[in-house]
Amino acid sequence: MSRNPRRGSSAVRVVLILLILALIAATALVVWMCVDLVNTSTVQVPTEAPVVTLPVSTRPTEAETEPPETTMPEPEKVIATATIASTGDLLMHKPIISLAAQGDGTYNFDFIFTYLSEYTQSADYALANLETTLAGDSKPYQGNPLFNCPDEIVDACKNAGLDMLLTANNHSFDTGWDGYVRTLEVVQSAGLDTLGTMAEAEDPKYLIKEINGIKIGMLCYTYETSNGGGNTPSLNGIPMTGATYDNINCYNPNNVEPMYQEVEQYLAEMEAAGVEATVLYIHWGPQEYALTANALHVKMSQRLCDLGIDVIVGGHPHVVQPMDLLTSTTDPEHKTVVLYSMGNAVSNQRKGKLSQITTAHTEDGVLFSITFCKYSDGRVYLDSVELMPTWVNLVSGDGYYILPLDDSTRESWKEKYHLSDSLYQQAVDSYDRTMALVGEGLEECQTWLAQEAQDREAYYLDLAMNPDKYAAEATEVTEATETTQATETAA
Repeated sequence: MSRNPRRGSSAVRVVLILLILALIAATALVVWMCVDLVNTSTVQVPTEAPVVTLPVSTRPTEAETEPPETTMPEPEKVIATATIASTGDLLMHKPIISLAAQGDGTYNFDFIFTYLSEYTQSADYALANLETTLAGDSKPYQGNPLFNCPDEIVDACKNAGLDMLLTANNHSFDTGWDGYVRTLEVVQSAGLDTLGTMAEAEDPKYLIKEINGIKIGMLCYTYETSNGGGNTPSLNGIPMTGATYDNINCYNPNNVEPMYQEVEQYLAEMEAAGVEATVLYIHWGPQEYALTANALHVKMSQRLCDLGIDVIVGGHPHVVQPMDLLTSTTDPEHKTVVLYSMGNAVSNQRKGKLSQITTAHTEDGVLFSITFCKYSDGRVYLDSVELMPTWVNLVSGDGYYILPLDDSTRESWKEKYHLSDSLYQQAVDSYDRTMALVGEGLEECQTWLAQEAQDREAYYLDLAMNPDKYAAEATEVTEATETTQATETAA
């Protein structure tokens, strides 16, 4: 038995045709779906070009790499200084007056200050003690015991750069009330200040002097002898007839308490008037020629320190006496510089001329300079003290010359002052005598002031750097004070 080949081939063709038709249909379906998708979708077309933000570099510029400039706070600083130069007694003996006499009947005392004027003129304010009266030619011109000098001594003082003459001393009333008053008139009419004596009872008992913007209060006192009773003082045993205690600042060595009460009152008045520093000049008494201060003078200085005086300058012994640095017993923060005696500025008291003068100390004196400083916060401090020895060189038939013994110029003394070898040695001896008396006290005062200045600068710097610390301290002090006051009030 055998199969038919044509019949099998037809069936295959039919299957192929069906597969082709199926593929065509599937393709058509796919095409239709794509067209429909295009027609129904909304394409968003941007109207503006997109903004592209590029990253900014954070690299610092060259200026920013440097550290920022730091302004340091500026501490308080010194804005003013005031230097007062003081010298001792102008003890106008007759031989000095005679050498000043001119052929026309006038007098010229300029020779006294020939060499000193360089220093007094350079000070902001300079002064000396006028140990004489100026009663005019109605009284004889003479020295001890009743001093009276020609008016021209005041001209010489002014020419030398002096600004004030102390007029309270034991010889102030040597020519009576008229000479007393005339002395003030002559000095003041020359443009110089006076201190210690007053023509009118209501005149100020102290002087407030503004020097380079610093207000300095100054007082001058002298000792009195046994008073004449009642309200009449006595000087050198001479009752001051016509005067009262309102005409002179004086104290009784046997009863000093009234002086302390006056000084306390005057200090309060000066403080109310804006005084920022104080200096008291005092003509101690009655002892002369002693090379050390006596117990009373030391006690008085301590009491004046306790009252708040900044500097005490003494006179009358006619010799230089030591310096000292006192601490207040009522305020340990307050100290007082004391020079117990400046000695003679000029005199005829020379070794061998008087029985009580056995050394040459009466030929010695000083130029004592004190400097106050004011800071930008308004506070005033004693800044420095300097002392230069002086010596009176008597040139026979020529004059009495005050020689400033400036140690920095020692090599030129002979040439500058026209000194022989012998006179040069006398000048050296004078310097050594004075420094032996004042050297230790001067060094103590200068060391303390230097330390004070250093501490002051450190404080002001710390205050500028740490103001909050001091503000807190001030608050604590205020609160403590208020608490104490409240407690005292309650009590």
